[in-house]
Amino acid sequence: MYEPKIIGFLCNWCSYAAADLAGTSRIQYPSNIRVIRVMCSGRVDPKFVLKAFLNGADGVLVAGCHPGDCHYMSGNYEAEKKIKMTKKLLQKADINPERLRLEWVSSAEGGRFAQVVTGFVNQLKEFGPFSFDKEKLTAATEAALNSRLRSWVGKERVLTESGNTYGELVEQEQFNHLMEEAIAQEYERSRILLSIGDNPLSARQIAEKIGVSPSDVVNHLIKLRRMQMVHMVEGDPILYRRART
Repeated sequence: MYEPKIIGFLCNWCSYAAADLAGTSRIQYPSNIRVIRVMCSGRVDPKFVLKAFLNGADGVLVAGCHPGDCHYMSGNYEAEKKIKMTKKLLQKADINPERLRLEWVSSAEGGRFAQVVTGFVNQLKEFGPFSFDKEKLTAATEAALNSRLRSWVGKERVLTESGNTYGELVEQEQFNHLMEEAIAQEYERSRILLSIGDNPLSARQIAEKIGVSPSDVVNHLIKLRRMQMVHMVEGDPILYRRART
């Protein structure tokens, strides 16, 4: 019988304490979860989550303090923004974003922690064994490391609640649109870089390989050349190779 494997990132001050309380109170819940204690849910980097999936996890649980109760004031709010971005990257890689779950569990909620784990295990069993395209998930992982996306995530609360340098507020809907656009662009650029590998390819070959229009691939290649991440190989057709790091 299929038994899903879950990686749980639990904040030290609340959810980890809740897991400990569940144990000392002898509250039963599935043993499918492997716990990693972090000082704050806001410390959970998207790359940690995506690498957990790359290494065979069927699901990832991130649990922290309830909003307003964070030991570090706003860490759980930052976690929420990061998880939102990570779910969108999972979608780009054709992975069900519901395999990643964010929950708020206080140190006194041992019973709730057990319920969360039990419910997540049952949900993953309904989804069935986890399968993924390694190249797509690797591209999502590399995109998560992109400084542009990290900057967007870090600025969301400021831009939507306090405003930019000129005091102009960015509507949440507008921000979401810009963020989704940035995620799509960086994911496609990561796929382009991975598709080239050690073998120079033309823009059309890259487009066919990753399923993106040739015109979009050319636009991405122009940007990647400016960033010195790809180089042109003169010929007919022109080929592109990944720059050595």
